[in-house]
Amino acid sequence: MLTNLLAWIDERFPLTKVWNEHLAEYYTPKNFNFWYFFGSLAMLVLVIQILSGLFLAMHYKPDTGLAFASVEYIMRDVEWGWLIRYMHSTGSSAFFIVVYLHMFRGLLYGSYRGPRELIWLIGMVIFVALMATAFLGYLLPWGNMSYWGAQVIISLFDAIPFVGPSLAEWLRGDFVVSDATLNRFFALHFFIPVIILPALVFVHIVALHKVGSSNPDGIEIKKKKGPDGKPLDGIPFHPYFTVKDIAGVAVFLMFFSAVLFFAPELGGWFLEPDNFVPANILQTPTEIVPLWYFTPFYSILRAVTTDMMRFGLLPFMAVVGGLAIYSVRDMMMRAVVAGATAAILLGLFMMEAKIWGVIMMGLSIVLFFLLPWLDRSPVKSIRYRGWMYKTALTLFSVSFVILGYLGTKSPEAISLFLMKNVYWVQIFTIVYFAFFLFMPWYTTLDKTKPVPERVTP
Repeated sequence: MLTNLLAWIDERFPLTKVWNEHLAEYYTPKNFNFWYFFGSLAMLVLVIQILSGLFLAMHYKPDTGLAFASVEYIMRDVEWGWLIRYMHSTGSSAFFIVVYLHMFRGLLYGSYRGPRELIWLIGMVIFVALMATAFLGYLLPWGNMSYWGAQVIISLFDAIPFVGPSLAEWLRGDFVVSDATLNRFFALHFFIPVIILPALVFVHIVALHKVGSSNPDGIEIKKKKGPDGKPLDGIPFHPYFTVKDIAGVAVFLMFFSAVLFFAPELGGWFLEPDNFVPANILQTPTEIVPLWYFTPFYSILRAVTTDMMRFGLLPFMAVVGGLAIYSVRDMMMRAVVAGATAAILLGLFMMEAKIWGVIMMGLSIVLFFLLPWLDRSPVKSIRYRGWMYKTALTLFSVSFVILGYLGTKSPEAISLFLMKNVYWVQIFTIVYFAFFLFMPWYTTLDKTKPVPERVTP
């Protein structure tokens, strides 16, 4: 009966074909390691967020007079409401943890290199959509930090020349953060993860299965096939890696459950104390900071001061521009690069620090999109790269973590070596951008090792 049912379905829908192409007969490199868990974990957390968000939406009131009380109602009176709410808030941070580790795997093994440029670009669009979803959802509890955080972030759009004020007003739906803002944020927060993110994830997976998965050696397994046409260094994704992913899911759920049941606020990192107080337009929190997953970019925004522009960014961009001009051989392109460099240096003199802060924060994300073309190394995997790339990636990772930590602290507070936090933020901001902007040169000069013909354990 089951065979007949399957045959009946296959005549009308390619169920067996899809199963074979994307699971049973999709050959993946047999040397996948720990770093390859996080793609499947990201899909798991997406499902958790959609389902928990759906149940929360059944009881939530997108109204400035009722929103905070509706969250309290969910926590106190709805059957298992506290669990669903904490599952959603913990899932938000878990989503960014697994996505950041998934992106770091790409930096380790060159997963953004050809022929996977489009996969990387789609993945970065998913990341931006995820950031937008988190920002929109941050306002919904209508706590005091939510309200003032939204005020600060939306006000950044005012700094954009010409269109900034109109764009900020459009985002708010009013002249101030109000009921109209809460309504549209709720609608968009529900729409993006339910419609946009699953569609992007589907396209991401289809693009991945078209060119094949990367591996820790950076070798294309499709180039070495046996007489049967199957990759010599590949094994079917199912059942081998489905079982392996289940083990990864089990370990992840242990950590997720430990946070969920014993420390859902995690000392203010996942849920801030100020968000357990209703929004108050007359009471500003002592420090207005976003949640931890935005703080590296928030630090970059706060790092840009007039002094940093003149004594930090100006010489830094002059060096980058000079190297670019020297490296370009075509005279027409050299003139274009020289003009662009002159325009940036002039802008550092003429434009306000606030505008450059917004530009730098946006650029810190945009540069990830350009990685496939900035990296000029003849090898993909860090296993066969030289000391230059390994040092650069280490410094970048350290700077990202430290920027994230300092983004939660007052910029004027005294920190390590009796220096203000703002100075450390400015130093690590330069390190962050140096990783990307100097990449064409240090990846070209870096000494690499020979890449083996076949994948290694």
